Amino acid sequence: MKLIIAEKPSLARNIVAGIDGEMKKESGYFIGKDYIVSWAFGHLFSLVDIETYSGGAERGRWTLDNLPCFPKEFKFELKKADGKNTPDAGVNRQFEVLKKLCNRPDVDAIVNAGDADREGEIIVRLCIENALKTKKPALRLWLPDQTPETVARALTEMKSESEYDNLANEGFARTFIDWLYGVNLTRYATIRCGKLLRVGRVIVPIVRAIYDRDMEIRNFKPEKYYVIASSEKTGGEKIELTGKKRFDKDKLADAEELAALYNATGAFVSHATSKKDAILPGKLYSLSTLQNVLGKKYKMSMADSLKIIQKLYEEGYLTYPRTNSEYLATAEKDKIKKILAGVSKLGYPVRFKDSKYIFDDSKIESHSALTPTYKIPAPDKLSEKEKQVYSTVMRRFVAVFCSEECLAEKSEIKIKVGDLEEFSLKGTVILSPGWTKYDDYSGKDRMLPKLSVGDRVNINFAPAEKETTAPKHYTIETLNKYLKNPFKDDKAKAKELAESGEVDDADEYRAIFEGLELGTEATRTGIIDNAKKSGYIDLKKDVYTILPDGEYLIESLERLKIAMDKYKTSELGKALKKVFRREMTVDDSVRLCEKEIAEIFRTGGVDPLPKSVAVDTGEYGEIVGKCPVCGKNVVRGKMSYGCMGYGSGCEFRVGLTICKKTIPKSEVIRLLASGSTAKMRGFISKSGKSFEGRLVIKDGAAVFDFN
Repeated sequence: MKLIIAEKPSLARNIVAGIDGEMKKESGYFIGKDYIVSWAFGHLFSLVDIETYSGGAERGRWTLDNLPCFPKEFKFELKKADGKNTPDAGVNRQFEVLKKLCNRPDVDAIVNAGDADREGEIIVRLCIENALKTKKPALRLWLPDQTPETVARALTEMKSESEYDNLANEGFARTFIDWLYGVNLTRYATIRCGKLLRVGRVIVPIVRAIYDRDMEIRNFKPEKYYVIASSEKTGGEKIELTGKKRFDKDKLADAEELAALYNATGAFVSHATSKKDAILPGKLYSLSTLQNVLGKKYKMSMADSLKIIQKLYEEGYLTYPRTNSEYLATAEKDKIKKILAGVSKLGYPVRFKDSKYIFDDSKIESHSALTPTYKIPAPDKLSEKEKQVYSTVMRRFVAVFCSEECLAEKSEIKIKVGDLEEFSLKGTVILSPGWTKYDDYSGKDRMLPKLSVGDRVNINFAPAEKETTAPKHYTIETLNKYLKNPFKDDKAKAKELAESGEVDDADEYRAIFEGLELGTEATRTGIIDNAKKSGYIDLKKDVYTILPDGEYLIESLERLKIAMDKYKTSELGKALKKVFRREMTVDDSVRLCEKEIAEIFRTGGVDPLPKSVAVDTGEYGEIVGKCPVCGKNVVRGKMSYGCMGYGSGCEFRVGLTICKKTIPKSEVIRLLASGSTAKMRGFISKSGKSFEGRLVIKDGAAVFDFN
C-alpha cells in the first residue's frame, strides 16, 4: 500500500480521480486497494521564531539583545493559529492523521505529491520527516497538470524522491535565507525606526524599483531641444525624416545651419527591398508573460490573475502555472498532438509543428510553458474573468500551432543625404491574416512609396522644437520585465520581438537560470501583493506608484545603511541556483547570507564604530538630551529628534534628515548640550550642490550657521 500526500485537498481529489479503482472517503484521507491519499493544507510547518533559539517570551517585545540571530540548526513547528501561541486546530488535526497514516504497518512507501516546484517539494518533505517514526521508501509524483489521464500516467512513472534532492535543497536554502533576512532585518529596522518595517530579500528591491522610478518622475524637469525634420512629398507620397542629432534649446542657429546643409546636399534612395515573408506569433506564455497580457488588456492584478490561473490548473484545464519558460519540452510532443486533436474539434485550424521556436529543452528549468490541456471546459462552466484567462491561453496556443500562416509584404527603403546621414523606413502590409484572426497582433499596415535605388527624394529640413518627457510609471508588464532581468537594457531590440521571431532570448533565460531575477514565478506575485497590503505601493488599473509608507521604508533603510538592492538580492539568487546545481551546499548559502547580515549590523550602529563608517541615529524613543525651549526630554522619533512637549506647546525638533543628510545622534546630543554641532559635510541644496555647515540653537530652533 502506498500513501500519497498531496499539498492540498483539491490536489488530493484530482489524484483520486486518476486512480483506477474505488477510493473510499474517510476522515482526512481516501483509501483504496493500492493507495491511500491524504493531504496537507499548504504549509503545515513554519520556522520557529527567534525566541525559541534565544529564550524569552514568544510574541513579546522585540529587542536588539537577541539580534542578529543565526541558528546553528533551523527548527520547524506546526503552524500556529493567528495571534496565538498554540498550533492551529485544523493543522494539528490533519497532521495527526498524517502521522497515523505514515506509520501504518501496511504502508510500505510514501509518495510526495506536493506541487511540482521547490515550495511543494519541501512542504510534503517536512510533513513526512516530522510524522515518520522509522524510514520507509519515498517516491515523487510529478504532475505537469491535474487531469485524470496525467495522474494515471504519472503514477506509473514515479521516481525516487532522492532524484529531486537538488530541488529540495534550493527550497530549504531559500526558506532559511528569507527567514534570516526577514526576521533579523525587520526587527532591527522596526526597533530603530519605531514603525513596523517589513524588510525582505525581495520585497525591498521591488519597492525600491517603484520608489526610484517615482522619484525620477517627481524630480523631472522637462527641457526643450531641437532636431531637424523634413516632411515632403515624393511621387505623391509624404516622406517624413527626422535627424538623429539633438541640439540644446540655445543652439537653434546650429540646427538651422545643419538643416540648410542637408537641403543643399539633397537626398536619394540608397537601398530598396520588398519581399513576402511570414510573421511569427508570440511565444507560448510563462506565468509572468501571461500576467503581463492580462494586466494590460483586462487591468487584472497579478494576485487576481494568479488565483484564477491556479483554479483553472486545479480543475484540469491548464498546465502547471508557475513556470518561467515560454517553451515546451521535446518529450511532450505526443501530449501536444493529443491536445491539438481536441482543439481542432472546436473548429480551430491547427496542426502539429516541430520547431525550435516551440520545443527547446535548453530553455526549460522545471516546467514547460502554460498551455491548455486536453480537458476543455464548457462555456457555462467558467466565470467571465475565468473565460478571459482561459481564452488568452487558448488563443496563443492556437496561434502558435495555427495551420494558416500570417503572410505580409515587408519593404524597406534607405534614404541618404550625401554622406551626412542615412534614414531607414520600414513598411509592412498583411496579405494573409493567418493566426492573427485568433490572437492579438499589435502591428499595423504601413505602406511605403514605390521608389527605386537612385531616385531623388524631395526634402526640406528645418528645426523642429521638441521637449524631453518624464519616464513612465511601472506597469504590471514593465515591472515584471524588470524583475525577470533587472540588469537588462530595456531599450535593446524592443520592436523586433514578436514579429520576426529572430530575437535571441538566450540572455534572458541565462539570467533566469543563473538566479539574477528578483523573486521567482512562484513567489513574485505574493511578494508584490504583500507590498500592496503593507501600504508601500499602490496599483490602480495596471499602474504601480509608491505610497508614503513605501517612501519611509526606503529612506529609513538608507539611513540605517541597509542596502537591500537588486545587486545584493541577485547575488543571493545566484547562490541559490548554485545550490540547485549542487555547486554549493545549503550551509554554504546560509553562511553567505549570515555574513551579509552581520555586516549590516556591524555598520548600522549596533557595535561602536568610527562615525565615518556608520550614521547612528539611535533607537526610536531614545532620550538624546533636554529641550532648549522648555526643558523636557528630547527623544528620537520616526522622522525627527523632538521635544516630548511637541504638539502641546513646544515646537522644538531636529529632523533626522536635513537637506538630504542624515543627522547623527551624537551631533544632536552635542547640539542640545552646547548649542552647536560640529561642522558637517554632505548637505545638498535645492539646486543639487553640496555644502557644509553646523547646526546651532537660535531663537528656540535649530538653524544653519555657515561661519
